[in-house]
Amino acid sequence: MSQLEFFTEFDQLTTRLNSFAYNLTKNSEDAKDLYQETAFRAVTNRDKFNPGTNLKAWLFTIMKNIFINNYRKKMKANTIMDNTENLYYLNSGRTQVENGAESDILIKELTVLINGLDDSTRIPFLMHYQGFKYQEIADHLELPLGTVKSRIFFARKDLKLQIAGRYGKLRETA
Repeated sequence: MSQLEFFTEFDQLTTRLNSFAYNLTKNSEDAKDLYQETAFRAVTNRDKFNPGTNLKAWLFTIMKNIFINNYRKKMKANTIMDNTENLYYLNSGRTQVENGAESDILIKELTVLINGLDDSTRIPFLMHYQGFKYQEIADHLELPLGTVKSRIFFARKDLKLQIAGRYGKLRETA
């Protein structure tokens, strides 16, 4: 594969690579960095690509491996190593344990609000909350995809209105 062919095919896959990078990172800036690192490694290792094989799969594999390696580095960086005698810092008692009673009450109230929704919006909303993809919900309920999306949207909107009605405008914590 010539250099021109390689860059032409790579250029055609740019949109898909950027989408995949965003899917992995869930952050636009991190996705741009991941794409750039993938492009750099693909260009520098172009001679290792076997012509006649799937360039898209090769590039996606490079991107996925870079993401995994970066993730592992971040996780290692967050590990606390305590080399003091008797693990003084880890056992110093500075950690706070939260009491979940308040959050349990909020969850129970939210459950009451959700159960109060009409079945047409509650069922798709709960399925989405449980991790089903929009298409899976549409197939299961035998509804068009757009209908499922709009019902989930309306369920969220209705819940927000009910919460605002009960508690007024809540301050968002970040």
